Amino acid sequence: MSEAIFLTLKLAALTTLILLLVGTPLAWWLSRNRVWWKEIINAMVALPLVLPPTVLGFYLLLAMSPQNAPGGFLKEHFDITLPFTFEGLVIGSVIYSLPFVVQPIRNAFEAIGSQPLEVAATLRASPLDRFLTVALPLARPGFLTGAVLGFAHTVGEFGVVLMIGGNLPGETKVLSIAIYDHVESLEWTQAHILSGGMLVGSFALIFTMMLIEKRWGRLYR
Repeated sequence: MSEAIFLTLKLAALTTLILLLVGTPLAWWLSRNRVWWKEIINAMVALPLVLPPTVLGFYLLLAMSPQNAPGGFLKEHFDITLPFTFEGLVIGSVIYSLPFVVQPIRNAFEAIGSQPLEVAATLRASPLDRFLTVALPLARPGFLTGAVLGFAHTVGEFGVVLMIGGNLPGETKVLSIAIYDHVESLEWTQAHILSGGMLVGSFALIFTMMLIEKRWGRLYR
């Protein structure tokens, strides 16, 4: 049980960190760019919101397979195999939780508007300076929301991790898979303990985020 909990928290933390690093420039580009094909990229980012997790997991498994590209390229040139590994879970989790991080950050960037950035530009701030010293601080609520949603969504995912990682103890058996195993084996007590813990933890996480957002909202009024 403790092994599955540690693996889940490790996966969620690493996935959230990667999503913040990857999602921030993507969200900034989506919020500031006006090219017509931007919405195609936006639709691709949002696809996991409506696509069944097993479908996404199935195609990711095919893509990671050594028999197909790009999995075959990684196997041939770097001797890397992703299916049924923790690294494969990380990649699948990043793609699956991407919209839950990108959308709140994008909304926060769009809510800033252009005026603060224009004022910074008149003070001879470079584009990078305007992004680091104006956009990022003002978008902090969006980052908080994205981080919490990305972490919580990764903790609760099932279909994608099952398709990509299977059920290998200590390697790919996360909490959602462990709960499924307990229910399948009619081990109701263990399933209740894990499910109840996830329920309480998720509620505490969301409630804390709401309190912080409310406090920040007062500061920016």
